[in-house]
Amino acid sequence: MLAPAWIVMVAYTFAADTPLIKSHILIVDRSLSKAQVDSEVTAARRYDTFWNTGDETLARAALAPNFIDSTLPTGRPQGLAGPLAASKLMRKAIPDLSCEIEQMIVAGDRVVTHLRFRGHFTGQFRQIQGRGQTINFIATDIYRIADGRVAENWHIEDNLVLQQQLGLVVE
Repeated sequence: MLAPAWIVMVAYTFAADTPLIKSHILIVDRSLSKAQVDSEVTAARRYDTFWNTGDETLARAALAPNFIDSTLPTGRPQGLAGPLAASKLMRKAIPDLSCEIEQMIVAGDRVVTHLRFRGHFTGQFRQIQGRGQTINFIATDIYRIADGRVAENWHIEDNLVLQQQLGLVVE
């Protein structure tokens, strides 16, 4: 039983060394304690920084062991494996992918993040080779935080804009 605890501790250590991206706007439910707000904001920032960097240690540290994606796209595995696979797919197509937290709302055990993704389609997505197209799309996530980690996520991405920018859908 020591090995899994050691692995989690190592993931937290590496994740703690990475500077976390900050929200441009932070809105907080004032009825929450500072400790709860700090814990929830840190979990969300850790997960959003994973999307900014692709650093899997951040996802492992941010997501609860029983993490559930409640808006799981077809073909994506449930749990930690889902976001890891999605990040790899996106970074294969958009190697310079970055993510900003435009705004974050903290209320109860929920954190809502409004994200903006940017980059250039220079890699490959499915059978399509990028030609350097600019990528700029938004996503909104609702995280349920438990014990300082993201336990559940509901998300929606502006997939139409992304698909237009990738050249999959004609405008």
